[in-house]
Amino acid sequence: MKNYKQIFLKKGKQESLLRNHPWVFSGAIARVSAPIEEGEIVDVFTAEGDFIARGHSQVGSIAVRVLTFEQEQIDQKWWNSRIASALEVRQSLGLIDNPQTTCYRLVHGEGDNLPGLVVDVYGSTAVVQCHSVGMYMSLENIVEALKVNYREKLTAIYNKSSQTLPFKAEIDDADGYLWGEGQGEEVVLEGGHKFAVNWAKGQKTGFFIDQRANRELVGRYAKGRNLLNTFCYTGGFSIYGLAGGAKSVTSVDSSGIAIELVDRNVELNFPEGAPHKSAAMDTFDFLRTVEDGEYDMIILDPPAFAKHHKVLGNALQGYKRLNARAMEKIAKGGILFTFSCSQAVSKEQFRLAVFSAAAIAGRKVRILHQLTQPTDHPINIYHPEGEYLKGLVLYVE
Repeated sequence: MKNYKQIFLKKGKQESLLRNHPWVFSGAIARVSAPIEEGEIVDVFTAEGDFIARGHSQVGSIAVRVLTFEQEQIDQKWWNSRIASALEVRQSLGLIDNPQTTCYRLVHGEGDNLPGLVVDVYGSTAVVQCHSVGMYMSLENIVEALKVNYREKLTAIYNKSSQTLPFKAEIDDADGYLWGEGQGEEVVLEGGHKFAVNWAKGQKTGFFIDQRANRELVGRYAKGRNLLNTFCYTGGFSIYGLAGGAKSVTSVDSSGIAIELVDRNVELNFPEGAPHKSAAMDTFDFLRTVEDGEYDMIILDPPAFAKHHKVLGNALQGYKRLNARAMEKIAKGGILFTFSCSQAVSKEQFRLAVFSAAAIAGRKVRILHQLTQPTDHPINIYHPEGEYLKGLVLYVE
């Protein structure tokens, strides 16, 4: 078995690891056996010299992302097994070979015991995102594990890591096909609806798969309503709203490219036309143009206002301002879907921001649903930080 460099913790700093939390913080480290390069696999020991974990080293406050709490070799067989485990979960969820939904998340970082790795599947293409140098250095193993587990069902594997690797590590050639080839785009199905996904040029891996279940809920509430979908990106909520019988749908995003994608997706699903209009415009600016009561259903799904805790205060103020403005504009008896995808913002903090927004707007508000990420974005029970997506469905009197 290969010998890995060793990290020794300060006395008493092993408690979170004994509870299977998958991070080792830099402040918990007492010493190392030898100089360590970022991305190396290292062994972690208690101050008393007892083995406790094995994982990828990295620079920053999180010094090690744990791959295993066992003294097992991290070889190709190990990678094959981890990907097989993730695939088995998606099979149990009915996402594999589903004729109505051909896109899903296969690997969700710590939720699938592969911290620093995201893999989304679009039809026959797997799109890989590495959030750590260790995972980036393991791409060859990851590609082989995907090929072994999917066999002929997978025709291409694309690397989309240039925006997610820390410290802009050596990533000049980070994006591109690792295996197979394609056009960088495919029309996929979600709940029977068609979406053009461009993983080469789009945000994240090309589509926000994590809102699938929440889009379905929008479809159930949309009938007969005038729906405003802000920060719409490719228009997922808009498509479900139209399919659910919305009287009208307006899609707003500051990106002209996103608006082009929305319009294209509307045409894909409703070739004979639909009561839809779009605007390439900042959401706050657009809301200033809205008449009170013009919309009785509003979606607020902004990008992460807080990437880290240093800007948490500003982020919470942003959520409060955005929600207050929407509550001021929405019709009596309106339905407001509001989200935060900022991991640094807790459920309690987000709810408090929305509560404050209701007080500012002077509206009576009831919570109808509390929303989170879908089942293919599992949360490791020992890693509550993995519950990054928070949402509320509100009835505004």
